[in-house]
Amino acid sequence: MPAHVAESDSIPDPTDPTGATDPADPLAHERAHLAASRAALRGMREDVQALDIRDVTANWVNAEVLQAQIDDRIKALADLSHTPLFFGRLDYLHAVGGELAEGADGERFYIGRRHVHDAAGDPMVIDWRAPVSQPYYQASRTNPQDVGLRRRFGYTGGELTAYEDEHLTDPAEAEHTSRLLQTEIERPRVGPMRDIVATIQPEQDEIVRSGLGGTVCVQGGPGTGKTAVGLHRVAFLLYAHRERLARTGTLVIGPNRSFLHYIEQVLPALGELEVKQATVDDLVRTGVEVRGEDEAATAVVKGDARMAEVLRRAIRSHVTAPVEPVVVVRGSRRWRVPAYEIQEMVDELLARDMRYGAAHEALPQRIAHAVLVRMEEAGEAPDDRVQNSVARNPAVKAAVKAVWPAVDPAKVVLRLLSDAEFLAAHAGGLLTEDEQKRLLWAKPARSVKSAKWSAADAVLIDEAGDLVARTHSLGHVVLDEAQDLSPMQYRAVGRRCSTGSATVLGDLAQGTTPWSTESWGEALFHLGKADAVVEELTAGFRVPREVIAYASRLLPAISPGLAAVESVRESPGSLAVREVPGGTDELDAAVVAACEESLRHEGSIGLIAADARIPVLGAALEAAGHAYLSPGEETTAASRLTLVPASLAKGLEYDYVVLDEPAAVVDGEPDERTGLRRLYVALTRAVSGLIVLHAAPLPEALVQS
Repeated sequence: MPAHVAESDSIPDPTDPTGATDPADPLAHERAHLAASRAALRGMREDVQALDIRDVTANWVNAEVLQAQIDDRIKALADLSHTPLFFGRLDYLHAVGGELAEGADGERFYIGRRHVHDAAGDPMVIDWRAPVSQPYYQASRTNPQDVGLRRRFGYTGGELTAYEDEHLTDPAEAEHTSRLLQTEIERPRVGPMRDIVATIQPEQDEIVRSGLGGTVCVQGGPGTGKTAVGLHRVAFLLYAHRERLARTGTLVIGPNRSFLHYIEQVLPALGELEVKQATVDDLVRTGVEVRGEDEAATAVVKGDARMAEVLRRAIRSHVTAPVEPVVVVRGSRRWRVPAYEIQEMVDELLARDMRYGAAHEALPQRIAHAVLVRMEEAGEAPDDRVQNSVARNPAVKAAVKAVWPAVDPAKVVLRLLSDAEFLAAHAGGLLTEDEQKRLLWAKPARSVKSAKWSAADAVLIDEAGDLVARTHSLGHVVLDEAQDLSPMQYRAVGRRCSTGSATVLGDLAQGTTPWSTESWGEALFHLGKADAVVEELTAGFRVPREVIAYASRLLPAISPGLAAVESVRESPGSLAVREVPGGTDELDAAVVAACEESLRHEGSIGLIAADARIPVLGAALEAAGHAYLSPGEETTAASRLTLVPASLAKGLEYDYVVLDEPAAVVDGEPDERTGLRRLYVALTRAVSGLIVLHAAPLPEALVQS
């Protein structure tokens, strides 16, 4: 048979951990192995819980650190009842790493989300990230990789209910599409994003397992799984390089809090609890409070990479030429360092292009060293303590304050945005007069605290801060929805992985900011990762073919030359485009009816609309007796409808989507291209079905010619 999809009501005997059940009932055998594996996982957890550290810690600090590590290990070993402990099985033809005696069976491995071993230390479930597990994703009939049988398991609520086999080396078995794999991909979703370890495709697996040393950029259209690939790559890197990344840290950066809440359970489900999550705004808002907003044209200028040089010039302008010598009095002796010699020190520090703060710290030591040279020439024998003492001498400190004063990054940005002459002095030849006018505040703030800083201002302050003192670099950063960042935001993220690597995820067609990037080459240059490898995912697994084909009509207008996603899922009836005669009241009623229609199906429902329409539609839903969630709130079996502003839809998925008035989505953006890209995002959030309702004419780019 090409495949076995079997179901059974038999319950495994928990007293039979060996799985020695009736060989004529394979499903019962697999259920017995599942029960034994769960018992083994409980045993592993109990062993950790029983650890007594009282005799192995020297002090309370060590005890606290060790106890925290034990607590984390206990959390990682939790058995999630509705999450399958293993999802596949590999039967190798030979022993892994060696040959078997003639006639002997090959090795068998169960593939799951984490490693599980029995009391003797023998593996019962192999971590999906282990090398021996890779053929589960990569093996094929043309390259079986020594796998005789690949078995996939189907689950219902955590209970193993079915299995399906592929005999990769059997020429008599016809090639087929896995029904269980397709069912898992299409399974309705309630709650946050799930992991995809059971459904990773070969092209995705290659990206997931790429090494830590280099940066990878993944261009992927809707439904290609790029976000899941990025998260699973983090999990793989933590498995392969745990000690290194434990020291240097990992970070996932998303476009907004709703998105981060949506994905926050993926890594914990894989046993990874230490990965931090943030938005770009979170990274750069450490020093100031953001209370203001910029016009789009102003934000574009502030986000331009030229601003980095403007800031560099402004900060360096604080360095001035010395006009007097430094005279250090020690005891009865006076030691004189002439102004020209101090100028030589300043010129050397400037030529080295050191960070401003590091040079500020180095200059007093340089002056002190010059004094020590004179002392030695006079027959004295000073040591390092003397040099440090001289560096702290009031005369030296006064000279440094005059020549290379300390700088507050926020005050520098405040002056640039408030003082036209100061801005012109440092933006000359970089920014036009019109661009400079856009930057200047109409009403300058009196202080850093009173200023109404915008999000773009915070990025400028972050850049200025890095010019003064180096930003700490992490070992690995995942940047999702990267197409929406400005050059200055790319620089801010790049500073956080300057000595590490990154996984950059995005879709050029979904760029919905006025400053969104036009090419990955440009984006990676600003990120500081110009040598990154760019991979493209073009096979769609989540969005139905009919839906993605409809949305792809927009591609020539929003991203010419970008290949459309080719969905592997054909789902007749998944798309409905309905014109609603009448006015706003009729459209509101039709939207409510479409939501009610969608709620008859299983899974989550997203009502997506232009931001300006959200209050009206919220009131219409409430009037009809329908409670609804906001993006970021977790859906449940009892509450499955979410009202989604189009500006927050990116990265989210719903089983069924009702899209209100496409023209309003387009009109809600500063320009038509951005509006059509926002519409493209909204059209591609559906996993099973999409209903488009409109009273106004559809955007011309969406109408089939």
